[in-house]
Amino acid sequence: MEKAVKEPYKVILKEGTGEITEKKSRFIATVKRVESEEEAAAFIESMKKKYWDASHNCSAVILGERGEWMRSSDDGEPSGTAGRPMLEVLIGEKLRNTAVVVTRYFGGTLLGTGGLVRAYTQAVKEGLANCKLGTMRAGVRVAVETDYGGIGKILYILGEWGLEPEESLYTENVRLVLTAPLEKKDALHKEITEATAGKAVVTVLEELDYVDKAP
Repeated sequence: MEKAVKEPYKVILKEGTGEITEKKSRFIATVKRVESEEEAAAFIESMKKKYWDASHNCSAVILGERGEWMRSSDDGEPSGTAGRPMLEVLIGEKLRNTAVVVTRYFGGTLLGTGGLVRAYTQAVKEGLANCKLGTMRAGVRVAVETDYGGIGKILYILGEWGLEPEESLYTENVRLVLTAPLEKKDALHKEITEATAGKAVVTVLEELDYVDKAP
């Protein structure tokens, strides 16, 4: 039985940091991919040790395929002005298995609740802007076998779809192996079959979750 297509979500491929200044207060966002509550807690603790002299080290974490585990901390800032706005950015970006700590060095001027919300929100966005993101999708790994007369058409179709073969074997015929979004499996099969007048054979090898690294 074919599994249901899951809602795609984003993951961190390359971690990053970002910094903003608001009325002489520095806000430093550090973003990390985490796979468990323990890993998230260890990361937050490490940031508190690294920036031990900061005014605050506020945090937000979202874990699980559906974002079913979420935590945030204002770390001494007025309630709701730091951790929750930071978490809202992660939710809005559809990120999963991600933790962010925003470190604040107080600059001597109070920002007010609205100013704090904007500053912590912007800091997280700045941190994410310096990360590389990928999209986790439900996919299908397929093999495409064709004669040399059909390979040009198939490669053209794959290029139009933004798909690249992971394996290419050129013998008496040509065999390509690639991964495509699960929901596009039937449409891809149909297009390849029609383009080659039924000469190409498309075989499903497995269903899997995969990271789409395309921007």
